[in-house]
Amino acid sequence: MQDQHAWSGRFSEPVSELVKKYTASVNFDQRLAEFDIQGSLAHANMLNKTGVLSTDDLNAIQRGMAEIQAEIRSGQFNWSVDLEDVHMNIEQRLTSKIGDAGKRLHTGRSRNDQVATDIRLWLRAQIDSIVLLLAQLQNSLLNLASKHADTVMPGFTHLQVAQPVTFGHHLLAYVEMLARDSERMQDCRKRVNRLPLGSAALAGTTFPIDRHYTAQLLGFDDICHNSLDAVSDRDFAIEFSAAGSLVMVHLSRLSEELILWMSPRIGFIDIADRFCTGSSIMPQKKNPDVPELVRGKSGRVIGHLVSLITLMKAQPLAYNKDNQEDKEPLFDTVDTLIDTLRIYSEMIQGITVKPAAMRAAVLQGFATATDLADYLVKKGVPFRDSHEIVARAVRYAEQQSIDIADLPLTKLSEFSSLIEEDVFAVLTPEGSLSQRDHAGGTAPNQVRLQIAKHLTRLKG
Repeated sequence: MQDQHAWSGRFSEPVSELVKKYTASVNFDQRLAEFDIQGSLAHANMLNKTGVLSTDDLNAIQRGMAEIQAEIRSGQFNWSVDLEDVHMNIEQRLTSKIGDAGKRLHTGRSRNDQVATDIRLWLRAQIDSIVLLLAQLQNSLLNLASKHADTVMPGFTHLQVAQPVTFGHHLLAYVEMLARDSERMQDCRKRVNRLPLGSAALAGTTFPIDRHYTAQLLGFDDICHNSLDAVSDRDFAIEFSAAGSLVMVHLSRLSEELILWMSPRIGFIDIADRFCTGSSIMPQKKNPDVPELVRGKSGRVIGHLVSLITLMKAQPLAYNKDNQEDKEPLFDTVDTLIDTLRIYSEMIQGITVKPAAMRAAVLQGFATATDLADYLVKKGVPFRDSHEIVARAVRYAEQQSIDIADLPLTKLSEFSSLIEEDVFAVLTPEGSLSQRDHAGGTAPNQVRLQIAKHLTRLKG
């Protein structure tokens, strides 16, 4: 069989079967097919506009591409490893359908700028989907937070009970993280949305092309302004992977908390059965497999980021075959992000909160000790002196195995004569919360204000 490679005329012997299998990318890059067709049609329109391609050829290309697109969507397209990649598979099929007009399509471009364009078109669409999924997850968290704007739970530092917060306030911390993730994705999209097509192999082309017209047809904000950089740049993929890694880091942190909170030793929440699994040997087990897998998959996505950075670090300009290795980590990063965000949004809706357990935990760790210190400062005691007074009170309460809020006024006043009956208003968890009534604070009305602002932001 005659070698069908686009460059076969240069070689005196066919490519080794081992090399074909080793260098072929069609098994994974065929997912770019729709975007390859989209880019090719824009390129053909541009060539026609500048007089390089006849209208008859353009019409034939449009007709042939429509047929190929239908074959791909119906699963009837025959992908061939002999043709290496998605681009040559489509081009060969087009030529078999429409003859020489199909061969003219590649005028003024190279697979180097073609693949760079396809990846950008594909990634742009994936970013748009991810931004929507990030908004859905934020809405799920906000819905749960609105139900628990008053629910007291311990806030932790060093995994030790620190101060009372509300469960709603705690969830809002993750809404803030995801909001930043969305901003990063949208900012990254700006640099993705630049057109490499027209750079050809590396130096541009001798044909009279109009790259700005092609950019307009494809919805790009701008063109890549240096042909060498355009075909070899993968910054946009690395930047996206970095933003994606941060999304997974944030969800991994939340997953760790869900796993801890669901443990019977803590018992703050329960995750719906449909997101959990059992044990093959222990019938009592209910394992939080989804958050555990999210925690594990974060390492996978971070690993892809490192792979892409390592891939690029020693490449001279311009394009090198190394860049074929950019697709699988990028594709898997997108797939993992989309699957994770979808399941996480639903899982959050299936969480049952246990307020009594949360409140009981607050009372076990002297969580209002700082409130007692602030109380004394407001009565004129220097903070460092106040800190020492409260530390002695906590040590005594610990020896008695009770909370400082349960100490009688007579005992509290032994630590400072300034402590009076009104102290108990700040020593309860609810009293502690109400004292933090400022922007960003954990007071329930502030939590509700923040929820309303986030909901408005997401609707806008």
